[in-house]
Amino acid sequence: MACAALLGSHLSRPQRNVMPPVLENPSHVVDPALLARFDVRGPRYTSYPTADRFTTLADPSAHVARLCNRDPLGPPLALYMHLPFCQSVCYYCGCNKVVTRDFSRRPRYIQAISREIGLQAALLRGRTQVSQLHWGGGTPNFFDLGQMTDLMSAVRSHFDLQPDAELSIEVDPRTLPLEMVDGLAALGFGRMSIGVQDFDPAVQRAIHRVQSAECTEQVMKRARQQGFRSINLDLIYGLPKQHAASFGRTLDTLLDLDPDRVALYNYAHLPALFKPQRRIDEADLPSGAERIGLLALAIDCLTRAGYVYIGMDHFAKPGDDLAIAQRQGRLHRNFQGYSTHADGDLMAFGLSAISRVGASYAQNAKTLEEYYRDVEADKLPYRRGIVMSAEDRLRAEVIQRLMCDFSLRPSALAAKHHIDFGHHFKLEYEALERFAEAGLVDLHPDHIEITGAGRFFVRNVAMCFDQHLRQAVTPAAYSRAV
Repeated sequence: MACAALLGSHLSRPQRNVMPPVLENPSHVVDPALLARFDVRGPRYTSYPTADRFTTLADPSAHVARLCNRDPLGPPLALYMHLPFCQSVCYYCGCNKVVTRDFSRRPRYIQAISREIGLQAALLRGRTQVSQLHWGGGTPNFFDLGQMTDLMSAVRSHFDLQPDAELSIEVDPRTLPLEMVDGLAALGFGRMSIGVQDFDPAVQRAIHRVQSAECTEQVMKRARQQGFRSINLDLIYGLPKQHAASFGRTLDTLLDLDPDRVALYNYAHLPALFKPQRRIDEADLPSGAERIGLLALAIDCLTRAGYVYIGMDHFAKPGDDLAIAQRQGRLHRNFQGYSTHADGDLMAFGLSAISRVGASYAQNAKTLEEYYRDVEADKLPYRRGIVMSAEDRLRAEVIQRLMCDFSLRPSALAAKHHIDFGHHFKLEYEALERFAEAGLVDLHPDHIEITGAGRFFVRNVAMCFDQHLRQAVTPAAYSRAV
């Protein structure tokens, strides 16, 4: 049965070239009443403490010291390159970006980020192994292949990419020449993430992102021909002009394209923070009940099609590395989302990029003017950050395990951190009771387990352990948790 016609039906849909589920999937339709009950705003927990808790980094010496003292023979690094330029603005977007069609601006940024790579790498004690490299945006393919080659050369001149390193890149298929896909493969990229959001023309016009299914299909086909191991498609629910029938057709189109992974994000309408969103007519947005219905439809459709729910808003085929890592207990989470690599240090480069080394976070300048001024003067562009306390490290580990494993063994954490877990987290256990009553969490003396249905509420559960969130004087602006 097609997703467009499903709309609450519990009949099974035919499989589309995906393996049968090997993990327990959540029920095909999550109870809309539960979705409505826990429809609150909260962090996505790509870090803890979350980035909104960072403070002005007047003295970056603590972070610099951690880079200088890092063991070059220790666990390999993850690297992130932020390439913030886009040729046009998508009205829903809340990313830190620079919208321009002036390609003459490209060389300066490549030179600056390459220079920053050298500045940060010079702090390390020798060349360091890298297991993961991700280029995000903005739109990385705003740059031409020669400039991308220059940037990759800068990376390789300072770091040793392991033979099996995971190299991934975000692309916009509307501005991606097919021959560039060949070049990306030659540079070593093996994973690609493609923004789609919705295939419906009315929705696309409302968000100022017109992108045909054929355009997306051509890029995916070329990437597979060039040996890309995994392709992810992004969808957003809650966008203007969306309704169940049209979103069902979008899901059908997505399944016909057969991606290895699907990211299903909820739209956070925060026009006071993100100016492009002011161009969206709020009257066109789905109601709360309609938005929850879109989520339930997508969950039903994707799980019936055989995709495994990885965590929060990610789905993958059972044979994908992400699903395999989850089965084997090797799943981790960082600023790039879910990862198959260990939760190690992350060095990030470019405008507003966030690094983590040991217990220290550092975020770069958020404007090009500041970023260029620092880097071109051979100064590290750090502006904000935080050094984690022992309590932060404990809670970060609790949240990481809940987000990745959907379970927790308090005795192991108690022994590692020398605490009485039940006493230490007395308030948190009390907060978890309402999730247990709703059948979303199973509480045992030495085991906390998030149930199948509860996996869609993992952000809500993690929020129970967020001390900074509980102590915040002024609530931060977050997306909705479901």
